[in-house]
Amino acid sequence: MTNHSVNHIQVWGGLECTCNRVDDNYFDQLEYAGHYNREIDLELIAGLGITQIRYPVLWEKHQPETDTQINWTLTETKLNQLRQMGVNPIAGLVHHGSGPRYVYMADDSFSEGLARYAEQVATKFPWLEYYTPINEPLTTARFCGLYGIWYPHKADSYHFAKILLQECKGTVLAMQAIRKINPKAKLVQTDDLGKIHSTPLLQYQADFENHRRWLGYDLLCGYVTPEHPMWDYLIKVGIEERELQFFLNNVCVPDVIGVNHYLTSERYLDERLEVYPSHTHGHNGKHHYADVEAVRVAHVKTDGPYQLFKEACERYPNSDIAVTEVHLHCTREEQMRWVKEIWDAANQLQQEGYRMKAITAWAVLGSFGWNKLLTAPNGTYEPGIFDVQNGSPRSTALSKMLQAYSRNEDYKHPVLEVEGWWKRSIRVEYSPDGTKLQPEQHADETSPLLIVGKSGALGGAFARMCDLRGIKYEMVGRREMDITSLLQIEKVILEKKPWAVINTAGFDEVDAAEAESKACFLLNTYGAQNLALLCKKYGIKLLTFSTDHVFDGRKNQPYIESDIKSPVNIYGQSKALAEKGILKENDHTLIVRTGDFFSPWDKKHFIEQALHAFKNGHRFDAAADVYVSPTYVPDLVRQSLDLLLDEEKGVWHLTNQGETTWANLAYAVAEQGGYDTALVNPTSISTMGLAAQRPSYSVLQSEKGAVMPLLQDALQQYFQERAAS
Repeated sequence: MTNHSVNHIQVWGGLECTCNRVDDNYFDQLEYAGHYNREIDLELIAGLGITQIRYPVLWEKHQPETDTQINWTLTETKLNQLRQMGVNPIAGLVHHGSGPRYVYMADDSFSEGLARYAEQVATKFPWLEYYTPINEPLTTARFCGLYGIWYPHKADSYHFAKILLQECKGTVLAMQAIRKINPKAKLVQTDDLGKIHSTPLLQYQADFENHRRWLGYDLLCGYVTPEHPMWDYLIKVGIEERELQFFLNNVCVPDVIGVNHYLTSERYLDERLEVYPSHTHGHNGKHHYADVEAVRVAHVKTDGPYQLFKEACERYPNSDIAVTEVHLHCTREEQMRWVKEIWDAANQLQQEGYRMKAITAWAVLGSFGWNKLLTAPNGTYEPGIFDVQNGSPRSTALSKMLQAYSRNEDYKHPVLEVEGWWKRSIRVEYSPDGTKLQPEQHADETSPLLIVGKSGALGGAFARMCDLRGIKYEMVGRREMDITSLLQIEKVILEKKPWAVINTAGFDEVDAAEAESKACFLLNTYGAQNLALLCKKYGIKLLTFSTDHVFDGRKNQPYIESDIKSPVNIYGQSKALAEKGILKENDHTLIVRTGDFFSPWDKKHFIEQALHAFKNGHRFDAAADVYVSPTYVPDLVRQSLDLLLDEEKGVWHLTNQGETTWANLAYAVAEQGGYDTALVNPTSISTMGLAAQRPSYSVLQSEKGAVMPLLQDALQQYFQERAAS
């Protein structure tokens, strides 16, 4: 190890810009994200304080047909914008792609074609200094040539090796072409930094894969000689010596080794198939075994970021090392914990004298469809540093965190005082050796989240979710804190010192409120306003809840946050007044409007009532003339906590996507539960003898981009959770 002057770890940014091919279809991540047609993105990204950005100048996008005149207009505008803002682009030419249709990535048409395209890019943009001609060549070769997932859909070692060599050869030729125009051009070479662990029986397979994981970098660095552990393998599967000799004659050491590391990148191989689900089973021709995420196995100790990055630093001492993708698809605090762990590891290595250069906030605008491995359009959206679900980027909690890191400042938050799920007992799915991990205890000095509403279903759901997410909390009920008393609230706040308060208390009996209006207004309106007042006084975030009953139902299309309130019952009036009073006292309060709940952990809701009737063979009355958007409590709590961590404020609508009548919901419940749908008795709301008037249409939708799962998916999840619990 050589000592180098310690500056500080830079913060880079990156757009998930995969443009991959499946059969004859090209899937473009930035099209899904809306980036091409939105002007504000780069300004927001630059506001993070990043110094460089991995930015696409993709071959497939710019030259889809051979020898066509390239239209650079959009890319030129974007690159010039970055240049003017002082953000240095790292131009990506192929990102998990196989090139345009007129080339084949397993022969020289690919590598030579990429070199010609790279020359055109460098000619057009001679000021570009950093390039990633091909992102993750080893990973792409596995997906395209070994697993058959992406085009050309091959699944054998020969095509894996041919594709990998073509991608690396294309990188060499591209950099040669670029450097003829700009001799100072630098190569930033990225790939996934995995690691394989195994049982003793399968150590030979782990060793093979652990050698293979470096192969893309090693080829470029000129490491793959006849003495290299992978040389004989490559010759055996059909690669000619002259193809390997090319890399020894054209050494192209990356200026920056870009390591991409995900929690699923460390794997565990185990021959005990009975312990693991069938979809994890595979074989190598010699042994059958399960291949699972190492973090999910109780007795396995993963290497983790620090050790893996250190390996890269020591293997490639002549290159700077940057973490070129930092992303986790999880809840917000876990995303924050992951960024912190990567940041801490990079800083520690730099302080120890290693050439650690940067971490990269990846998928800045989020990503689409990795749950389907990009084999179909769209797919599940994973928010990044910004959430673009409403068409416009919304900053998440990660934005402030990265802004602090870009200034080389520490970033503190109570949720960061707890380790990520990958270091807690919750990580375990498999325990082949019977290993049991003890649940963790939160440090006493950690500031808690205060949940008001100890005995209610919603408060209980928040407690359950906080346990799952490793968020320290304390619960109070009316006995410990009466929210109608300012003195009691202040006493508890001073004693507990929470970083945020979640108010789930209140009067929630819609029909009873008609006769008990005083009690309803006291709790729902004045109690909530008291919390807002004192949370403002002590600089504490407040999350509280409102209802779809603040609307009169005359709109007959989904209500959005900015629609005029006009409640038709006492309960709705109490919540409408609460919203007004809360925002007057404390405009930083987050108010979540939602629909009627259903939860796997509570029996007092419409679906449980319907199931009870069906189980006993009773007819079940349900209104066919009232349209609602029911809300699955786990989804509501999950999204509410994320918005709270994002420090959102004002009114937000959170319900599951879709609308239904109560009668149609009852039909769906009967079908899903395996009961006779003839037991559902569709009726009019006016015949049900309810004391309070209901809005005939109270479906909610968010104009702010809060997107929850589809109602039908939530219903399916409800039945699964209900069975499990």
